[in-house]
Amino acid sequence: MGHGRIRDGQESVSARAARPRRTGSVCAVVVLGIVAFGWPAPATAVAPPGIDQGALGAAQAISGRPAPLEPTEQRSVCAQPMLSGAPPAEAPPAQKVLDLPSAWQFSRGAGQKVAVIDTGVNRHPRLPRLQPGGDYVADSDGTFDCDGHGTIVAGLIAAQPALGDAFAGVAPDAEILSIRQMSLAFEAKDRRAGDGAPGEIASSGYGNVLTLAGAVVRAVDMGATVVNISEVACTTAGYDTADGALGAAVKYAHDRNVVVVAAAGNLQSDGACKTQNEGNGWSSVQTVATPAWFQPYVLSVASIDPDGTPSQLSLHGPWIGVAAIGRQIVSLDSGQGRGGLVDSVQTSDGPRDIEGTSFATPYVAGLAALVRARFPELSAQQVIDRIQRTAHAPGTGRDDRVGHGLIDPVAALTAPLPDRPVSADTDIPRRIADPVHPPGPDPLPRRIAAIGSIVCLLGLGIAAAVSIPFRDRRRGDSVDLDQDGALEQGTALDPGTVKG
Repeated sequence: MGHGRIRDGQESVSARAARPRRTGSVCAVVVLGIVAFGWPAPATAVAPPGIDQGALGAAQAISGRPAPLEPTEQRSVCAQPMLSGAPPAEAPPAQKVLDLPSAWQFSRGAGQKVAVIDTGVNRHPRLPRLQPGGDYVADSDGTFDCDGHGTIVAGLIAAQPALGDAFAGVAPDAEILSIRQMSLAFEAKDRRAGDGAPGEIASSGYGNVLTLAGAVVRAVDMGATVVNISEVACTTAGYDTADGALGAAVKYAHDRNVVVVAAAGNLQSDGACKTQNEGNGWSSVQTVATPAWFQPYVLSVASIDPDGTPSQLSLHGPWIGVAAIGRQIVSLDSGQGRGGLVDSVQTSDGPRDIEGTSFATPYVAGLAALVRARFPELSAQQVIDRIQRTAHAPGTGRDDRVGHGLIDPVAALTAPLPDRPVSADTDIPRRIADPVHPPGPDPLPRRIAAIGSIVCLLGLGIAAAVSIPFRDRRRGDSVDLDQDGALEQGTALDPGTVKG
């Protein structure tokens, strides 16, 4: 296929992602990446992406009929997510820092439909408002998740609280629309093991940026108010990103008042997501992440650790909007017929934690649902602005590691904000206007009175000076005192000190 295929992109398991599935011990997808489009190129300056509106037609052509673009088949067993201990008696770290009980006093996301474009979402008793949205991988309705990834994401967004543990989704009253768009357990039937482009981290899995674009359009047309994309396609700077349809699709969503939230992407030990974007700004970009780089049409999410430091696995970029905790994740079990929780995945090397920007992203998507429910009059861009402007900014105000900083649901739901961000149009030189004072009384009468007073006082001073010789002859040695007094009086009444 000419379109990039989505791949597992988590640094800690990417090199092992294919091996566990071939040995029968399947690793849940923890964050998603894509094949490289050619060999690494010299560093080159990257400009913000443009939108090819003409490419929207390709996405619309497949949005109405969710189905794989070619025959597919399952080639490995499904993932084995697991819970390493007892259900959490306290809120997991990523959940605790958000202070959800306080946020729920203002909104629980009622009336919002969050589309999860992912590996599918299995039905779970704590997702009572799960809706099927279709399947671009096989023939399900979108509520089949062989990889575990999509179910974990959906749980972080909208899982119901329950007795027996302290886990809950950010927006438990929101609906989930599940669109299955990729899977590492499935492949095209005519694809042989080992096929793939140079730099591809795994030769297995199914899903590409074209079906992702079609899924975005489908989510919008099915009434989603928020779209969560925990998938990333990486390309070395300077190469064709092949994402024109995807860019047009996310703008399609933005123009129709839908908030699109996307993962920033994870660094890999090899493959297209292996080079970090060091520094700040577009000139420092060496690895492009799509759809994350399509800001302002996308709110992209970086990962931070529970101690507040940027996660080493998180890909930087000038497109990063905000951050959320992407480690020590607890969410819903994707196992068929099981209603519990998971916090790790079984690999050939043993259990591994669930972590990555894939799982920081749904916290932000859930917050977008809370904000939309509380402020239904806000546009998609205003929702994004509110989330960014109430985040806990880094010392510089914003940087390419964490964007505007860690999200704050309570602040996003309660803070009074001006109509426009203070940073709006900062690239446009403009003069600061002089302060405007309300008009006062007409100063002309006061000026006339002051001038008249000055004239009278000057006249009195002259008369006093003229009378000095006469007083000297009458009073003798008192001249100096009288003269000093006249000078003091004249100084005190200097016209320059007169107040009107």
